[in-house]
Amino acid sequence: MHKIINLLREPAMSDIDVDSLDRLSIHRRILKRKKLLQNVFRDFHHSFMKLNNKYFSGDGLKIELGSGIAPVRDTYPEVLATDMVYTPMLDQILDAQDMDLADNSVRAMFAQNCFHHFPDPKIFFSELNRVLKPGAGIILIEPYYGPLASFVFKNLFKTEGFDKEFPSWNTPTSGPMNGANQALSYIVFVRDRKDFESSYPSLEIVHHECCKNYLKYLLSGGLNFRQLLPNFTEGIINIFQFFLSPFNKWLSLHHVIVIRKKI
Repeated sequence: MHKIINLLREPAMSDIDVDSLDRLSIHRRILKRKKLLQNVFRDFHHSFMKLNNKYFSGDGLKIELGSGIAPVRDTYPEVLATDMVYTPMLDQILDAQDMDLADNSVRAMFAQNCFHHFPDPKIFFSELNRVLKPGAGIILIEPYYGPLASFVFKNLFKTEGFDKEFPSWNTPTSGPMNGANQALSYIVFVRDRKDFESSYPSLEIVHHECCKNYLKYLLSGGLNFRQLLPNFTEGIINIFQFFLSPFNKWLSLHHVIVIRKKI
């Protein structure tokens, strides 16, 4: 399996320090030629905004945490692009565990594949409680915990684990990208949901669903692996995704968690 994964890996990503700025510049070049992946990210952006409109109320800032190289701002310009690692694409450097934001100033936060990189989620939830307005919230897109996702995420990355049995919410990270547990969203919001609800009574999980674009994401290769089908096959891939929708519970690679601050 590891030999196959190494064969599929993007050559440009071999021996790259994932905490370096080199990773971001290489990822930008990879994304530029992968229309399939661009549309996966656009699907995520539309999902963010649809759920924001459905579940959150009031005014305030719209902020993306961990924007990386495909910020929500590319699709929705009103969303501020933030990350811990500086790039010229950002509006602001922002540490999710120590946010330089005023109390009760945020209407919506969006975070794609970054929650599992937070070393101490409890500090993040306290910060979230502080900066969100009542009726506001955060939408997380994170690695799923179904059979396919569990297999894929356990084997893909040397720098990130996937341990659903890990006893703690704290992640033993050694850098912004190194050492994360990709099963963290399962641990906090599924396995230990009662603990989350009792510890943070003002934060409620109001929606949870499997993402539907897993086939397109897998065939695109993401940012770290070779694309398996050409961009012009996207229409055919969408048809297959539609017919596979009854099996999303078993085949999805990501899930969405919507958390709202009670009014």
